[in-house]
Amino acid sequence: MMREYMKRYKFQGDYGLRLAFQAEFNQFLKEFDYDVLVPIPIAPHTWQTRGFNQTTALLTLPYTTALTTIANNKQKQSSKTRQERLKTPQIFRLTQPQKIIHQRVLLVDDVYTTGRTLYHAAVLCHQAGCLEVKSATLVS
Repeated sequence: MMREYMKRYKFQGDYGLRLAFQAEFNQFLKEFDYDVLVPIPIAPHTWQTRGFNQTTALLTLPYTTALTTIANNKQKQSSKTRQERLKTPQIFRLTQPQKIIHQRVLLVDDVYTTGRTLYHAAVLCHQAGCLEVKSATLVS
């Protein structure tokens, strides 16, 4: 059922489906001890195609846009094999490191598949001097 949900929500752009899990997901996020909530960004071409970031659309809690994508590759993660995903080089850069330095960061994404996306984001947060980095996803 979640596969069908994500297909309709992310890939067919059914923005209204964000409401199906929004309240419960935000309540779940409140259970974490964090200072800054940082959603995983999407690539500009994905934004142009979809019209929304599926992760930030789920959020009602305040968040900081501290990351942006740097990858020029237009191949979506969802179209890659597990091995291809695990070999993906760093795809993010920090846009506002001053907002996360000496902070406890909670990274948020919609789906955890191989963990590579969250790994890349966490590496940058640690390099910037975050006190702690945790992650939460809607689906794993």
